Amino acid sequence: MISEVFLPQEAALGDSIPQLGLTEHKDLTGFPSPTPINFRESASTSKLEEFFAQNFDSTESFNSSATDLTLLKQNTDYVSIASQFPSSGTIDDPLAGIAGINYVTDLSANSLIEAENGVQEKFLLGSSNYEDLYTDTSDNIFSLSFPELTDKVEVWREPTGIAHIQAQNEKDLFFAQGFVHAQDRFWQMDYQRRFGTGRLAEVLGEDALTQDIYIRSIGLYQAAESAYENLSPEAKHIVDTYSAGVNAYLNTASTLSPQFDLLDYKPESWQPVDVLVTSKINSLNLSADLNRELIYSRLLTLGLSFERIQELFPSYPENAFTILQPEDLNQLDLNVKSLKSADAFQALPQEIQAGEKTLQSLNFTPPGSLAASNNLVISGNRTTTGKPILANDPHLQLQTPSISYLTHLESPTLEAIGNTFAGLPGVLIGRNNDIAWGVTNTTIDVQDLYILEETADGQGYFYQDQVHPYEVRWETIEVKDAEAVSLQVRSSIYGPVISDALGIDQPLALSWVSLDSVDRTLESYLNINRAKNWEEFKVALQSYVAPSQNFVYADNEGNIGYFASGKIPIRQSGHSGLYPVTGTGEFDWQGFIPFEQLPQVLNPKSGFIVTANNKITPSNYPYEINGDFDEPYRAERIRELILNKDKLSIEDVREIQLDQVSLLYRDFRTVLERLDPLSEQARVWRDRLLAWDGNTQLMSVEATVFGTWYTQLTQLPAATVGREYWDQPRYLLSAILNGDPACDQPGTAPGCLDDAAQALEEALNQLGETVPTWGEIHQARFAQLAPVLPEGDFQVPFGGDRFTINLGFYDPMTFIMPVGSSYRQIVDFANLENSLFITPPGQSENPLSSNFNDQLPLWQQGEYLSMKTEDYPVAEGLILRGS
Repeated sequence: MISEVFLPQEAALGDSIPQLGLTEHKDLTGFPSPTPINFRESASTSKLEEFFAQNFDSTESFNSSATDLTLLKQNTDYVSIASQFPSSGTIDDPLAGIAGINYVTDLSANSLIEAENGVQEKFLLGSSNYEDLYTDTSDNIFSLSFPELTDKVEVWREPTGIAHIQAQNEKDLFFAQGFVHAQDRFWQMDYQRRFGTGRLAEVLGEDALTQDIYIRSIGLYQAAESAYENLSPEAKHIVDTYSAGVNAYLNTASTLSPQFDLLDYKPESWQPVDVLVTSKINSLNLSADLNRELIYSRLLTLGLSFERIQELFPSYPENAFTILQPEDLNQLDLNVKSLKSADAFQALPQEIQAGEKTLQSLNFTPPGSLAASNNLVISGNRTTTGKPILANDPHLQLQTPSISYLTHLESPTLEAIGNTFAGLPGVLIGRNNDIAWGVTNTTIDVQDLYILEETADGQGYFYQDQVHPYEVRWETIEVKDAEAVSLQVRSSIYGPVISDALGIDQPLALSWVSLDSVDRTLESYLNINRAKNWEEFKVALQSYVAPSQNFVYADNEGNIGYFASGKIPIRQSGHSGLYPVTGTGEFDWQGFIPFEQLPQVLNPKSGFIVTANNKITPSNYPYEINGDFDEPYRAERIRELILNKDKLSIEDVREIQLDQVSLLYRDFRTVLERLDPLSEQARVWRDRLLAWDGNTQLMSVEATVFGTWYTQLTQLPAATVGREYWDQPRYLLSAILNGDPACDQPGTAPGCLDDAAQALEEALNQLGETVPTWGEIHQARFAQLAPVLPEGDFQVPFGGDRFTINLGFYDPMTFIMPVGSSYRQIVDFANLENSLFITPPGQSENPLSSNFNDQLPLWQQGEYLSMKTEDYPVAEGLILRGS
């Protein structure tokens, strides 16, 4: 449910607290009514506040120190000031902000120095109140001592909670990063750990059991153990040190985030292998090939031919924009014969549909949403400053707390700032003082299902004409308020047998590069943090395994580049990876594309690089790289906007990143031009849509009609595919204009224009007499990791659709948007201190913290925070010392 969210106590009783989004809602025919988000009507009526008052002795034990500090309004360096938002919001003013964001003057990173010199320091309580554990050397000087530290570490937090960690060596730096991550996000870290080890049912009960069984069956924890053991000594030392910092927090905090109390359990200490579990979860969430193979197999079981399935899943358009251009390949030594292949496939039993549904029911990133991130890099010869600009906005699950955590790390040998993940050391996306990088998912197929030919007794399987026994282990899954479950897990030469977890009788084994015993992907990111040039950047990527990512690169020497990272399988002729194949040895992988022949380019002739999960290589690349590449709409729109100007500024790049013009609309405008409406109302709206510019901003009513009409169109092949919605726009466009068995009627001309006209009628009937704006029905939803807090989910109006640059991927049944830009960054090499970033909803997981959702209004209206490593505003500080 949608809830009120507690705001800091600086908002006094009776103050007018602004609302983000709608102050009232309409009864929209056929749509769930979007509830307004009351961030706090008054201190006495906040449901979360009431809940905590009823269940705990004091909310103060969970509150950020922002509640207790007197914070002054700052002379901000921020791009947009939340305090300028109006005091109330209506549908005419949907961008009204959140009260309670506090700012500081008179404090900066440069002015705050050692306490011994008599300068006032403040410390951050994080999500706990453990002031009594600090050594108080004056009225406002606090510090903690730990034997693991060799020198002093300073942690400065901006008013928005952005953490700046300054250490004298890398060991202390990563210790402090673990401490800081745990301060603001240990509930998230523990949840992720339980997710990746298959132990959610211990605290969530039987509802999480199916998920635990699946995770245990693929052996994610065992893969993490192997990855940890095979790290280099240096990387293992960093992981150990980071973990020690996490545990230092756990050992000193008197209380933890309220989610632990609400679920009535205490967390275990953090283990180094838990870092690798977090890394494996990231790879799992960005790997969708298994699900796709099950979908293709299910269509075969429905009696569809291979050719018909190809029609329903059109391949990437031959003339569409690819990341690399043919001339880019001249930089590679590709003296190999073409390894392109046709498809081998084999039908599976009918229960494959149950297996597909089981996989989709698990708490992963929503199906169809993986292919949705953007990055771009523009060389100096195309910018107004003559220096490169690099931008990135990964589109992942919108959740509370956010996937991202903004951090600045600084030591004499490593300085980086950007997007970090709680549970992982280092910076995953960002910049250092020499280079910047950004990533999107390549969607390359690195998972394959193998159909095992089992022995009669079920104890083994046939491989290369020999019987191989299954490797078997037994696991016990503890379940809250229920009996423990004993689970048999089988493994084969290909990998784990996952059919048991999916409810499929036919044994299916999963091959996946992330299950390899050697996986130094984490090490790769740590080395990227230190890289000073293209060659060092490439060397860092040599240890990268998965998930395969599109890296864009820029440096302060003016170079720009691209690299497709990871281990990419070379498959046998006849095996494209689209369908499960027999697991008798005939279709084994033949190794991996050599590192020096992976797709890459430095300083392309075009002067820019764009990736948006589109196809990577042109036709003259010799290796077969299959993947679930997204439609080229976003990539082509970014390219169009870059080419629209001779020179681009950082503001131009910001406008590109926030663009919500739908190229999907442009394609389907052809249908509207040929459409014969069935009513006068439909004729009026057809004409309005033809006059529309395709901008799906949240105040548009045309976006509402178009989005609802297109959603109706996706139901055309429902009977054929066994799904209610089929969001394959090029298939739909071809079917409507040229005809298709799913909608052609005997005795009529080829095409489905009659169905398209009927779909418009149904869309208008669904919307009712007064068509709402797009933002009224299309809202970004930030869901809890688990339903722990009462009414802890919330949502805000948003624009865009699945194919806009500023993504607005939505559930076709509800129009609610579960996926969006989880992080945005723009790096300006003309002045790195002018760079920008933001992550919604905020830095803290604690709903009682002022940093719980304070970045949300900025994110909603397309604003950013300054990505500074010096002269940043400081609200609070923490000093960690060696004992």
